[in-house]
Amino acid sequence: MKDLLSKKTREIVPYVAGEQPKGTDIVKLNTNESPYAPSPRVFEAVSSVNGEILRKYPEPAGGAFREAAAALCNVKVSQIFCGNGSDEVLAFAFQAFYGPERGLTAPDITYSFYPVWASLYDIPYRTIPLNDRFLVNVEAFFGLDTGVVIANPNAPTGIALTKKEIELILINNPNHVVILDEAYVGFGGESAIDMVSEYDNLLVVRTLSKAQSLAGIRAGYAVGSEALIDGMMRIKDSVNSYPVNRMTSEAAAAALRDGQYYRMIADRIMKTRTWTTDTLRSLGCTVPDSKANFVFAAPPEGITAKQVFETLKENKIYVRWFNLPRIDNYLRISIGTDEQMEKLAACLKKMLN
Repeated sequence: MKDLLSKKTREIVPYVAGEQPKGTDIVKLNTNESPYAPSPRVFEAVSSVNGEILRKYPEPAGGAFREAAAALCNVKVSQIFCGNGSDEVLAFAFQAFYGPERGLTAPDITYSFYPVWASLYDIPYRTIPLNDRFLVNVEAFFGLDTGVVIANPNAPTGIALTKKEIELILINNPNHVVILDEAYVGFGGESAIDMVSEYDNLLVVRTLSKAQSLAGIRAGYAVGSEALIDGMMRIKDSVNSYPVNRMTSEAAAAALRDGQYYRMIADRIMKTRTWTTDTLRSLGCTVPDSKANFVFAAPPEGITAKQVFETLKENKIYVRWFNLPRIDNYLRISIGTDEQMEKLAACLKKMLN
């Protein structure tokens, strides 16, 4: 059979997304989706779109979505970049700011898409180990000769850096772009968006998949200096001039404008997260304090995370297990509804007893 693939395509190790099981009786806690519906304003916005206008291309820069993000973040519209989910936004940022001549540094345990993009775009990629408690060694990120990417709160640990720690990394890397991936900041972390006016090397990336319950529409955005955003626009317009469709733009804008609804949802998720953490610890599990919409848990001695993962799956409860160094005995468990977490707890109690 002919080999029609390029060398890079043959050798790349792609990112593996969480399993998407089918069925109505499944407890799905493996992809950090919100257990609650989006704001009613989202449905109103989508239903109000004039179908006739769909024959025309959308606004290249994001339209209403971009304007709503700028208002929320209290920045100029020219400081916002909108894309088809934060994964696409991050991919454009990697291409805009790093390359064969300018590498990138990240924690060794972090979002596993980062090294995939680095490999795809020929970006030299190095890691700095988290300590034994999965904390970022902030001083180890000082004075690097590369860019920096940090998920804050981190994935899959859920542990967050403070704004002061982020500022120290920015101060000590003035000539390189620092990307802060705030996918989970809406669940108790400290956002650094108000620092973009002071640090022109800071790019903050957000998604609407988690806190805004909109994983299904693919919407993400970045906030940074006009120079950084212009660089990302150059990449976008060399790949796809229209990454945000009209329906997504209206839905995303409506979501960003309904802060009251989403604060209520976040409070509910954080309350359930506290209950889940306490329950898992009472069963002998090791669980770091999380500032995300998931917890990171290691089972007690005598049973492995892989065994727990497989047994839960047999009971139609899906969580995420990473067969990776240092974290292969941990499970990442998304926070669902109270009822879903109670089902998880009941299954774990039965298993561990």
